[in-house]
This record gives sequence, C-alpha cells and structure tokens, in this order.
Amino acid sequence: MITFHTFTTPIAELSVLVADDAIVAAGFCPPDPLFRRLPAGSTDDLAEVEHLGAFHEPILAYFDGKVDALDHLAVAQPGTKMQQEVWDALRGIPAGQTRTYSELAASVERPRAVRAAGTACGRNLIAPMVPCHRALRSDGSLGGYLYGLDVKRWLLDHELANRC
Repeated sequence: MITFHTFTTPIAELSVLVADDAIVAAGFCPPDPLFRRLPAGSTDDLAEVEHLGAFHEPILAYFDGKVDALDHLAVAQPGTKMQQEVWDALRGIPAGQTRTYSELAASVERPRAVRAAGTACGRNLIAPMVPCHRALRSDGSLGGYLYGLDVKRWLLDHELANRC
C-alpha cells in the first residue's frame, strides 16, 4: 500500500507518497502523476491519508522556515549507482547553498559525467526531499525544474532566507 498526503504550501500543492517507511515520490503536483512515475509493475494501491506519521511534521516545519527539516527523512527510489550517488550528494548540500552539475559530477568522483548528473536530477522522484532544486547550470543560471522555474526559485529563496 502506498499512502499519500497533499500539503498546501506557500508555492504550490505538494503531494508526498510513502511506502515501507520511506518517501517514494514527492512533487509539486497531484499524486497520480507521481504514482505513474513509480517503477513499472507496481501493483500497490494508492490511498490518501490525513497524516503521514513521522514524515508529516518535518514537511510542515520545512515550509515554516526550518529548512533542514527534510534532511534526514527516509527516502527510497530506484536508480543506477551513479544516480543514487548524485541523489545522496544532493542531500548533502546544505539548505541555502547550491552546486553546479559539474560540481555534482565531481563530488561523486565522475568529473566528466556532467550530463549524467543532470539526468539524475531530472529523474529524481522525490522533490524537495532530494533537493534537485539546488543544482544549477555551470553559469549559475537555474536550468530546468520539473515543477517550473518559479517553484525552483521560490525554494532556493526560501532556503536562503531561513538557513541556519
């Protein structure tokens, strides 16, 4: 069973899907598109809940300004070894800071795999818990973001204004 809750946030509705004590998908969209992005062959049902247990309060706290509240939430998503390394590296970027795709690639000891680092960001199923919004182009511009550049800019500004 996959449970979900949709949070009202200052920027957009955030749907969070949980299975087996980990967040398996999250994004600024309704839950159905997230559910469809889960691995093929998933036969789990999707059920809405009013409270996501241990995940609920940290998510609310993040949007209330405790921008490190998402850092230690359990997440699980399928991906290659490199993608997993990039996602781990993203989770290691402190709120209020950014890295370029080049810096991400270098941080996983694959400095020439800049496109692969960008691809990992694009395949991330768990935003903002795996903070792909903290990845920028080498020139410092925002680049892309599945949920729109307005959302990416808001997240970055929110984190910068509330960092510890």
